[in-house]
Amino acid sequence: QVQLVESGGGSVQAGGSLRLSCAVSGYIGSNRCMGWFRQAPGKEREGVATIYFGSSITVYADSVKGRFTISQEYAKNTVFLQLNTLKPEDTAMYYCAAGLLWRGRCNLRELDYSYWGQGTQVTVSS
Repeated sequence: QVQLVESGGGSVQAGGSLRLSCAVSGYIGSNRCMGWFRQAPGKEREGVATIYFGSSITVYADSVKGRFTISQEYAKNTVFLQLNTLKPEDTAMYYCAAGLLWRGRCNLRELDYSYWGQGTQVTVSS
């Protein structure tokens, strides 16, 4: 059974940093994309970043480019999201997800992801 468990969320002031972790247990198969999504209160869930698991190929949402960095420790089945220069609008529940490539690439389309974690809350105060 596949499980994704996020950790590392918390409350910080604007300009601060956090590092989120996603530990994957169970077999998720090969050619997988590992993504981070977020959902703010009253808003739809949106893709933040994704990485082709086992490679350095990444994709970021425009809103986080230059501030967030996705990485992985492949041998430990763990994916990270470094959040720097946080803004109040980054406040959301952050979810880790495992999904498939679409047209040969990792994307931030929610429908491509079939395994999801329970989420970790990030709150940024001004």
